[in-house]
Amino acid sequence: MKHLLIIGLVLPEPNSTAAGKRMLQLIKFFKNENYTISFLSAANNLEYSASLDEWEVRYQKIELNDASFEGVLAQLNPDVVLFDRFVTEEQFGWKVAEICPNAMRILDTEDLHFLRKSRENAFKKGKNPDAELELSDVFKREMASIFRCDLSLIISEYEMYLLQDKFNVSPTILFYLPLFATVTTSEIPEFSRRSNFVSIGNFLHEPNWQTVLKLKQLWPEIKKRIPKAEMHIYGAYCTDKAMQLNNAAQGFLVKGRANSVEDVFHSSKILLAPIPFGAGIKGKLLDAMRLGLPSVTTYWGAEGMNGDLPWNGEICTHNDDFISSAVQLYLDEERWIQAQKNGFELVKKRFDENIFIPLFRLKIQEIYRNLNAHRQKNFLGQILQHHSLQSTKYLGKWIEEKNKKIGT
Repeated sequence: MKHLLIIGLVLPEPNSTAAGKRMLQLIKFFKNENYTISFLSAANNLEYSASLDEWEVRYQKIELNDASFEGVLAQLNPDVVLFDRFVTEEQFGWKVAEICPNAMRILDTEDLHFLRKSRENAFKKGKNPDAELELSDVFKREMASIFRCDLSLIISEYEMYLLQDKFNVSPTILFYLPLFATVTTSEIPEFSRRSNFVSIGNFLHEPNWQTVLKLKQLWPEIKKRIPKAEMHIYGAYCTDKAMQLNNAAQGFLVKGRANSVEDVFHSSKILLAPIPFGAGIKGKLLDAMRLGLPSVTTYWGAEGMNGDLPWNGEICTHNDDFISSAVQLYLDEERWIQAQKNGFELVKKRFDENIFIPLFRLKIQEIYRNLNAHRQKNFLGQILQHHSLQSTKYLGKWIEEKNKKIGT
């Protein structure tokens, strides 16, 4: 039985973040492949973290910049190591390569951090988020991490295009693996049993916070056209500044964490997501599709999700279009039903795990069986592994020695 070691920046929170759902989907895949699984993280277990015991995953807390990690790694001696973000690979990858050189190394990018950060910086400067991609230090670090790993999992078709076509990353070290979803149409309420608009997203995630601010700006005009409607804002880690936006008189209600996304989405009529920048696949929009909730979003919200298929609602560029589309979709039952059907079709054709799991299984098996040959072809990864990590390695060792002296 093969052993998978997951090294996580945080423990998965599937009810708070799309990244948490993604990690549990990966755990499910490897469990079905009969792997034993260990999960190491320096983060503390939080109230909403998934119970890894229920998944028969052995969890162990580790210390940053501490030599004890090397002993843990040697004892576990995994066949495959999965890093949950490039910063995790950056921190621990050199130790994995040194102590477990025959272990296959997989990076789950979750989304391309350099793309999201570039768009965020442009947005804050008042520029078009896609006007020019910023080749920042984050870009260089993340790209180096991708090259150092044997395989990187990419969650968005657009990000696959960007890596392969713009930056000439070999498809042999990339694999497109989106979030998975399944439609459950039998439990979905009809149009007449729903009311109000909804938005949802972890408040600590900057694109989500900017989305809430955008909704606050757009809402008065929507409310004027549909006086009885309310805007319900949900999200984990609701901050004080978010609660200050709550205004019952305007029908703009900040409600904090949703106990059940299913219940909230089934009672709502439209999901509004005027996302001004970001990257990857938006979990809230995929949840809306699988739960039969039409949505109105932006180009950055829908990016990489619908391909050539119609959206489950509307994709808008300008504020006036967004407001008009939200109002029309809310009031027009026939249009709403068609949008819902579009969403179901998108889930079935583009996010069904049965489309991707067989190919993913073959990819893992192929690389694992031919690991040395695979690495020889990725010569740039070999170079980066040798040179770029030397500074990280010796800095880490210096910090370890410093911590030892402080502790004595």
